[in-house]
Amino acid sequence: MKINVELDCTPEEMRTLLGLPDVKDVNKAYVEGVKNAMSGATSIDQLQNLAKNIAPMGEMGMRFFQNLMEAGTSQGSTKAKSGKTDKD
Repeated sequence: MKINVELDCTPEEMRTLLGLPDVKDVNKAYVEGVKNAMSGATSIDQLQNLAKNIAPMGEMGMRFFQNLMEAGTSQGSTKAKSGKTDKD
């Protein structure tokens, strides 16, 4: 049996429905901080250091995300080469 439920609502209404917090002000402050920091960056090295500092968990978070993406793409290409799918 398959049941489909379609909700027509705004993101704000969905957040309220699910009981999630409204992070609009936090996001606005974060974006403003990034804009201000980037306006002072004049070289590639400064931009790289900025990216390391503002990313969640800094450089460790960036490495984790990169490893995650590499693992996902290598697993996908391995399955494609072998002709297997997730259902096999």
